[in-house]
Amino acid sequence: MPGIAFAQEGTRAPIQVELEDIAVQRIILRPSLMKKTAQGGFDPAAVQVTTHFPASRGDCPEETFTHSDSDWGPGEYVLQAGIVGGETAAASYTLTADKFPLRLDLFEVLFATSNAIGQTTTEWSVRIYEGTPDTGGLVAEFSSDDVLLPHLVMPPGTTGTILQFLVDPQDPEQINIDDDGTHGFTIGVRIDQHNEPGTPCIESPNPTNNAFPCTDVSGLDVPSGNWIDLVTGTFCFCGSDWSSFQSLPTLCRPSGDWVIRASVTPQGCTPPTGACCRSNGTCTDEFTADDCDVIGGTYQGDLVQCADVDCPAPTGACCVEVTGDCIDVDAELCALGGGIFNATESCSSIICFPEGACCLPDGSCLDAVDPDVCSAAEGVFQGDGTNCLAADCPQPLGACCLGSGTCVDIIESTCVSFGATWLGMDSVCEPQVCDQDPCEGDLNGDGAVTVDDLLMVIGQWGCSGICDADANQDGTVNVEDLLVVIGGWGGCGG
Repeated sequence: MPGIAFAQEGTRAPIQVELEDIAVQRIILRPSLMKKTAQGGFDPAAVQVTTHFPASRGDCPEETFTHSDSDWGPGEYVLQAGIVGGETAAASYTLTADKFPLRLDLFEVLFATSNAIGQTTTEWSVRIYEGTPDTGGLVAEFSSDDVLLPHLVMPPGTTGTILQFLVDPQDPEQINIDDDGTHGFTIGVRIDQHNEPGTPCIESPNPTNNAFPCTDVSGLDVPSGNWIDLVTGTFCFCGSDWSSFQSLPTLCRPSGDWVIRASVTPQGCTPPTGACCRSNGTCTDEFTADDCDVIGGTYQGDLVQCADVDCPAPTGACCVEVTGDCIDVDAELCALGGGIFNATESCSSIICFPEGACCLPDGSCLDAVDPDVCSAAEGVFQGDGTNCLAADCPQPLGACCLGSGTCVDIIESTCVSFGATWLGMDSVCEPQVCDQDPCEGDLNGDGAVTVDDLLMVIGQWGCSGICDADANQDGTVNVEDLLVVIGGWGGCGG
């Protein structure tokens, strides 16, 4: 038989019921909007009744606490039908100190009716405390008003409803719970007003017209963690104010735990660590899963130690010279087989023994050489399978002295086509590199400035670009060049 709950004089015994169906009423709360407007109302955006849960709250894992072993599904439950308006059903939970402060994410409590003859309405408040409710501070309290927060409305018959109170993770204000030194917190629901109130400690609320919070049927497992805030009165012999189930008189103590649970996110949490197998086959302890992934390792699981792990040896491309083949094996096996191990490659991404064309610095080309030979000759390897016919090796530049004494950096074949003198690969047009014995105005290079040089200027008059008669090398044959010839008229000293 279910234990008697809060059996003040004239109160009713708890009622054990079989719930065939349990509904869920989910309410998303936005604390930053829980403020009255100038007109005295509340911002309607502060609450949303929904069937969807809020988005993820970040990296710290959410933790859920409950004393009940109920699966929150259809089955047997005990209605604590003696609870009256003004009384609170609550549960306290203890964590390690390093988890604080906490952020409240979700609070759930099961209400039920037994053979209700009509629709019931229950006005309620959610109350959150630091530590235990008898000594801890009240962190937050939110009350239903059917405007901002809906009352709990249940249909006739024997039914159950899980009231879920969710805090919007995107709201700029959250419900945070600090450690008061006891490393715990309490959350509960107060019955502000029943559908048909009774008289405290004299006449209980009529169970056919009201909904009540439930306890489970498997026994009271945590007497010190289940709480009731009792009303005070002349005939209230179970006690007054906050009492744990453990401190209640035996006659008043419920036989099960409240079907209540709370989900919180610790703000002082640290990510779990474990062994990380690196890509080189070594193992490192105390890595987080994310950090292991960043270095390309394989996380072995939370709290797993390297002493208990056999990390696989890394594999790579093993090039076997005697066969020309490539196989993906570990370094030890590759060495035993006489292969060349490439730790950072696989056979799908490497060509073991490439051969192709090699363009040398002088513009010549070698066929069928490997990259190492080409590099030793200071050449540029053209790729596996290439040949010199298609390589089109670039020709080197060098200084070219034109007949006019002008110097340009061009390839040898172009210089020769001008009938000019190419000074060699990598030579450069330094000042007077083409003028070993200067004779200004001697355009034809015969050692004297004569009418022949004058006729060259006249013959190429207006030429632009590379011109033999461009005496001053300004890119154009004009009167300036004529004046250079006239100015240098006569023989050149040597």
